[in-house]
Amino acid sequence: MRVPEELKYNADGLIPAVIQDATNGDVLMVGYMNREAVERTIATGRVTFWSRSRQKFWVKGETSGFTQTVKGIYVDCDQDCLLVRVEQVGAACHEGYRSCFFRQIVENGEALHVIGTPLVDPY
Repeated sequence: MRVPEELKYNADGLIPAVIQDATNGDVLMVGYMNREAVERTIATGRVTFWSRSRQKFWVKGETSGFTQTVKGIYVDCDQDCLLVRVEQVGAACHEGYRSCFFRQIVENGEALHVIGTPLVDPY
């Protein structure tokens, strides 16, 4: 059997994929893939997700130009989560930040502090 068939997908047929910068280790984003998205990602070397809101495939950067080129794909011990190490061009976040994780919980959980600087204006 091929690896995509051996992965453990949730009830909706999806597996979470943590996207990490292969150069510095920063976590850039988390997305979801179904079996075909995993297969497309492996075949093309471009990160392909299944959009839960739009119910369709999307290749990161296909409209923005902020691409993710796969450098390695790793599977956790339970085979129910992926770590995809990428070469990121530009912003990974749809809000224009390099990483989707640009807010930090501060003040004992009372506030969010923006710790990043947007690379582009998404609007």
